[in-house]
Amino acid sequence: MEDLGEIHQLIVPLFGHEMTFNLEPIIQTWIVIIGLLVFGYLATRKKSLVPGPIQTLGEVFINQFYELTADTLDKELTRKYAPLITALFMFLLLCNWLGVLPYLGEPTSDLNTTLSLGIMGFVISHYAGIRKKGLKKYLKGYCEPLFFMLPLNLVGELAKVISISFRLFGNIMGGDIIVIVVTYLVFSLVLPPFLTGFFFIFIGAIQAFVFTMLTLVYIAVQVN
Repeated sequence: MEDLGEIHQLIVPLFGHEMTFNLEPIIQTWIVIIGLLVFGYLATRKKSLVPGPIQTLGEVFINQFYELTADTLDKELTRKYAPLITALFMFLLLCNWLGVLPYLGEPTSDLNTTLSLGIMGFVISHYAGIRKKGLKKYLKGYCEPLFFMLPLNLVGELAKVISISFRLFGNIMGGDIIVIVVTYLVFSLVLPPFLTGFFFIFIGAIQAFVFTMLTLVYIAVQVN
């Protein structure tokens, strides 16, 4: 388990200012991306009617999330957004499980990662709403049921980004802190392996699913 207090940063001078990047979540995110690319390659390299284990696992992900998306969106939007929902869940799942590996941590324990994903979902959902309703009807929705509800509706939309981002960040970071504290208390004897499995495997999967479903719901709200 990495030390949460240790942060490795890259400082890049740009136009007289310094830009600071946290190296660990960037590297960890690229590990997840490369892992997904390798998985996608292996799952589609030798497609057959009798699929192998990797192809079967890929088809399970695609079928399950295609059905979940179809239950929420219409047929046209399902074809468009089901791949996004599937990829988002798989990405978050690997991010949340990466901390199981020695010397690695979860990119989602960094607020920059979860906030970026929350903003991405916000932009995609509102883009989908504009494409589906048209700009005029989309803007009119913020003045319903009465025009003076506009500020509250705007705040509510922005609050969705904060809520979904901090929920994922808080649960993953909280799990890390609990494991570290208990590890020091019992000197890494019995409980930490169980806690590691519980927080990283079970809680990680649940939080990935919740974040993905909330993103899907936000899209559905905007297009309906």
